[in-house]
Amino acid sequence: MIKELIKKYNSLPVQLRASTWFLICSFLQKGISFITTPIFTRLLSTEEYGLLNVFSSWQGILTIFIILYLHAGVYTQGLVKFDGQQEVYSSSLQGLVLSLVSAWTVVYLLFHDFWNSLFSLTTVQMLAMLVMIWTTAVFNFWAGEQRVKYRYKGLVILTVLTSLAKPIVGIIFVSFAEDKVTARILGLVLVELVCYIWLFAAQMKRGKRFFDAHFWKHAILFNLPLIPHYLSQTLLNTADRIMISRLIGDSEAGIYSVAYSLSQVMLIFNSALLQTITPWILQKIKAKKVSDIKSVAYVTLIFIAVVNILLIAFAPEVIRIVAPKEYYDAIWVIPPISMSVYAIYAYNLFVDFELYYEKRGFMMLASIVASILNIILNYIFIPKFGYYAAGYTTLFCYAVNALVHYLFMCKICRNCMDGAKVFSHRAILGISAGFFMLGFAFLPFYDLWYIRYAFAAFLVIVAVINRKKFSVITNMLLKRKGTDT
Repeated sequence: MIKELIKKYNSLPVQLRASTWFLICSFLQKGISFITTPIFTRLLSTEEYGLLNVFSSWQGILTIFIILYLHAGVYTQGLVKFDGQQEVYSSSLQGLVLSLVSAWTVVYLLFHDFWNSLFSLTTVQMLAMLVMIWTTAVFNFWAGEQRVKYRYKGLVILTVLTSLAKPIVGIIFVSFAEDKVTARILGLVLVELVCYIWLFAAQMKRGKRFFDAHFWKHAILFNLPLIPHYLSQTLLNTADRIMISRLIGDSEAGIYSVAYSLSQVMLIFNSALLQTITPWILQKIKAKKVSDIKSVAYVTLIFIAVVNILLIAFAPEVIRIVAPKEYYDAIWVIPPISMSVYAIYAYNLFVDFELYYEKRGFMMLASIVASILNIILNYIFIPKFGYYAAGYTTLFCYAVNALVHYLFMCKICRNCMDGAKVFSHRAILGISAGFFMLGFAFLPFYDLWYIRYAFAAFLVIVAVINRKKFSVITNMLLKRKGTDT
């Protein structure tokens, strides 16, 4: 039995084996983070937890300005475009990122009082952030190269080691420190330096080129037009925690962050489906068989809706497990943020058409509209209704983002695909409206556990009865993926 399974596994295309292990890496990272959340919520006060998440939010935003997000987009494109020069290309981009981080570090040190005041961080925290921006980029460059070459073993091992080391070192540092926020940050820096610095050395040794004018120019010119898109997406993901911290307080930001982190765990399911369905959708677009897409897309939308409904249903119990009573109010934020996860999945289904036809302007416009709207709504409603409002503004803006991308997809179908109709407006609206109504329906029953449990059990029974539909579609997608590769 075991030998047959091993034989069957080895017969799979390397691309399919690699993508499976990359998905497992994602599950491990999110899973370990979820498991260790109850420890850190008990070691840190709500204010400290809020400060830590504000730090992470600023790191995400500053990464775009400091290193132009070079580890995303252009890097993978360059590895494919400059086939035969991949090692030189990788080492030169490592050199470019190190140069950018070094230059910004000098700028920071010259005016550190101004920057510390602007971001409400200490000098140690700011320097740690700059180091982490560099080390994270180092890892992403190396990991990107491994994915392109389907070398998954080393990536899996390193991911597991760092995913375990970060919370272990963090727990030790936080337990013995007075400044627990800085201790947690320094724990992350230490692990990343130890685990990632040799990746930088390895790519530099293979490429042997720190500076390459052609590659530097290509990377900068390619990514600069995408900065508004990356920035808008990051602001949509992070602005709420920063604004809660500034408009109300760090403690409220901490409570909100727990709910946000738990709901974001559900993105694992988004990634799992998108890694499988996205290549298939692109193949269907290429083959002009877009009519095949809707039946699969509808089932995956329903699946994402169901798993998020289950989180909403059990939100009170989940919060009790992962955090002490100080965080209990976070249950009221989980429903809208979980619904946002559904909107994110829907948007990714529609954006595939923009990617295929290289409509980067559409992507940028939708992201900018959603992020600016989010900031405006947060500024209006957070002072009036507290951090609860941020969950609903986030949901509204992600829904707007999905709607705008849907309209752009329809425009592309009219202009580039002879008016082909991919989805039924009524079906998309029906699935989405049903999901949102069910999600909000649980809120009045958070104190009546037996009603929530009964309805959740009903959903599970329905899912089990219809399991064959999911398995048939999954097998079809996997088979197609294996064939395409």
